[in-house]
Order: sequence, then structure tokens, then C-alpha cells
Amino acid sequence: MKPPKLVPYPESDATNLLLIRHGATPPNEQRPYILQGCGINPSLSESGQKQAAALGQFLFSTSPIHHVYSSPMIRARETAEAVCKPQGLTPGVVPEIHECDVGLWEGKSWDIIMQEFPEAYEAFMHDPHLNRYEGGESYGDVLNRAEPALQNLLDQHLGETIVVVAHNVVNRVYLARLLGLEISKAKDIAQTNTGINLIRYQQGETKVITMNSIFHLNGVPH
Repeated sequence: MKPPKLVPYPESDATNLLLIRHGATPPNEQRPYILQGCGINPSLSESGQKQAAALGQFLFSTSPIHHVYSSPMIRARETAEAVCKPQGLTPGVVPEIHECDVGLWEGKSWDIIMQEFPEAYEAFMHDPHLNRYEGGESYGDVLNRAEPALQNLLDQHLGETIVVVAHNVVNRVYLARLLGLEISKAKDIAQTNTGINLIRYQQGETKVITMNSIFHLNGVPH
């Protein structure tokens, strides 16, 4: 007997969105880890490939998926392809949900950033909503480009369940918006590699149902 669907088919006037962070990459696994942003564009690491495969199998066994979308970045596309494989789907690409541009901090760890850009670091940590990564985007910039694209998908897919594979900062700022938090607090929202956020859109209202679920990673490095 197949397990019950954890995400049932939505009503005709509702959309289920499974918003997922991509699988791990080598920069994610460095210690101290470095900021990869949108300029460093690696494939998934070996652990990331295992996470993505586990995610794909989990969603295939527990959720009816109608469409899969991803950021154009390699790590997101590879994760989306792993979700699509057991479903027999092909992922679409949404350019507006690429990871944050971290500017001059790309490829650097936070301890190096603190040393080289002390004033900009303090400003960013105080309010990343308004203060940008040096030479890059702020959290507000990311939200302004990603939120309309995600809303467009919610409007397009009433009566369906969709998967969107995006990134740490993209997911955080969008979740903060939906939860009614100050966008500056988005950096405190945990997003594990391949963590699943279930979001439900119905009659103009968007609600977060679950956040950062990682049941599929039992026994998988993360």
C-alpha cells in the first residue's frame, strides 16, 4: 500500500507551493563556509546529490506534483531535475528567483568580511533589508524581484501543487514577508539544503503551513 499523500490535491481555487532550497554545494560545506551568491555557480556536491535524490523520492511517494520550477543557477536546476525524474516532469526556469548578488563579498567567509569591510558588515547585520551586501543586493532588492515572480506562479496554478527550487536568501525573505516579520529578521529563518516549505494560496491569501521540513534527510548527510 502506498503511503498517504502528505500534500493533498488543493481545491480548484487554491495553489500548493512547495518552496525548497537547493541541495548542498562545495561552498556550502566549507568551514568556514563562503558566500557563493549568484556569481559562484557550482554543481551539487556528492552530499547535495544524495539530498536531491532523497527529496525527489520523498515527494514522489508523498505529494502529487503538477509542475516544477527552479532558479536558473546550476545547483537549483540540478535539484529540480532530481525532483522531476521520478515524476516524469521537466523543470521550468524562473530567472527572477536566482540567489542574492553578494557583490564584493562573493567567495569570502564572514570572518574575512568582518575584517575587510567592518562598517558595511555592521550595517548589513543591523538591517539587511535596506543595507546591501557591499556592491550587491539587499534583502529588500531580492524580495522586490522574487515576490512578483512567485505570486505569478501561484496565480497560474490554481488547483495544482507546484515545486519551486530556489535559494537561502530568496526563501528567507519570502517566508518573512508571508509570516509578517520584518524583512531584516529574515536572516534568522533556517533553510536547510533541500528543506521543504509548504505554502498555500487561496482566495488572495497566502499562508505558510510548514517550514524547513527535512524528513527526507533521515540518514542523508546535511
